[in-house]
Amino acid sequence: MLKVLGIVLFCSLLPLSQGVVPGVFSVVSPEGIQNVVSGALLQDGLLQKHLQAIQIPDIVSGGGLLGSLISITGLEVVNVQLPTVSVTLLPGIGGQLTIATKLEINGNLLLSGLIHISVDVNLNAKVRVTDYSAGVFQVVIEDCQSLLGPFDIRLLSGLLPISVNGLVSSTLTTTLPSLLCPVVNNIVTLLKVQLLGTVNALVPLGAVGKIQYQLASLPLITDLHVGLDLNSVIHQVGGGNISLPVSAVPVALPALQGNVLNLGLSQAFLNAALSLLVQIQPQTFISTLDVFSGATQLMDAIVALIPAGCPNCSVVSPLNIKITTLGPPLIALEANKATVKLSVKIQVFTKYSDGTIQTLLALKADLVLNAQASVAGDKLLLSVSLTSAALVLESSDVGIVSVSGLGTLINKLLVETFVPLINEALAVGLPLPNMLGIKLINAVQIVEGLVVVRV
Repeated sequence: MLKVLGIVLFCSLLPLSQGVVPGVFSVVSPEGIQNVVSGALLQDGLLQKHLQAIQIPDIVSGGGLLGSLISITGLEVVNVQLPTVSVTLLPGIGGQLTIATKLEINGNLLLSGLIHISVDVNLNAKVRVTDYSAGVFQVVIEDCQSLLGPFDIRLLSGLLPISVNGLVSSTLTTTLPSLLCPVVNNIVTLLKVQLLGTVNALVPLGAVGKIQYQLASLPLITDLHVGLDLNSVIHQVGGGNISLPVSAVPVALPALQGNVLNLGLSQAFLNAALSLLVQIQPQTFISTLDVFSGATQLMDAIVALIPAGCPNCSVVSPLNIKITTLGPPLIALEANKATVKLSVKIQVFTKYSDGTIQTLLALKADLVLNAQASVAGDKLLLSVSLTSAALVLESSDVGIVSVSGLGTLINKLLVETFVPLINEALAVGLPLPNMLGIKLINAVQIVEGLVVVRV
């Protein structure tokens, strides 16, 4: 728990870039919130431990000439029946938290031995979410009520005097509520810290940087869902941040339609991540058959394009090729379709024995790549395949004026030598926020402007 609190405090101190708009959008169903809250409170017996830790004062009454002394000391909760926890969303406010359980209490009755008390407990509290600041909000417990069922009071040996029964019932009916509502306040505060730790986090983006996720505003609470939007800033190794442009426009998530969680990653956020993740250094290689299966055909095709009678236009085999990216990749998201665009420069040159270099042609290729998205563990995985490459001849030292016939071979060259490098860079995966601890599954939908993970 201290580790989680540390994460929240650390992330809340990291300044997000000014003008950043949310890059991650999510909605969680009421059932999802119910499961999250119930699971968190019951995990490792958190709720039971806090209930067992309450300090019940001794019960002392009577004595003197008019009555016998009744003294019950050492009262402690020895067992807590597995609680049931329910949450009802209160639009614009927070939620109604209900906890039902049974407490078993032991104590020592003066001169009579061990006394055992059991009572049904129903705790009801309105939880108000308020005061957002830097990824953190506050919770306020309102209208906390402790409703106690009938008391079952027994001596483990002997008969229980009626006067003791009545005194225990009346006393605990008065004292227990004042002890139980602070427990609700404490566990809700711990729950808030735990849940904030799932949305405020600094996670590694491979070896190139980190992503800072931070809650962007107070949760939007309706009777149909809870909305949680996250700002996202990418910290590069070596310094400098990549944040979403102020022109980025929030995109509406599709309806839950029976899902527990819809987690949407905006196009602007994905472009920011890809600009860091896909940084491919210029690739220079000798075009041999073991590197490129179309090496011979490409050389023959280029030689055929050299004008007849060109002086000093001899071509030395094998060709040398250099591929350089021109700017970061850009992803476009449409209904059921993700497309990545990336421009590269392709230089094909020949190197002579004296060390001189002659550029046979320099091309600009505008690549259109089809992108497939999937989820594995806590990461979004993207892979691409080449759809097309529009070629523009930029220069040629040997008089080539048209490259219209090279399209098929250049596409093949890119598929075999360059596209695998993109997929290798993407294989690191994009770490996703651990939204309220809800486990993600591989159910990805592409909508206009968003990649949506459905659970």
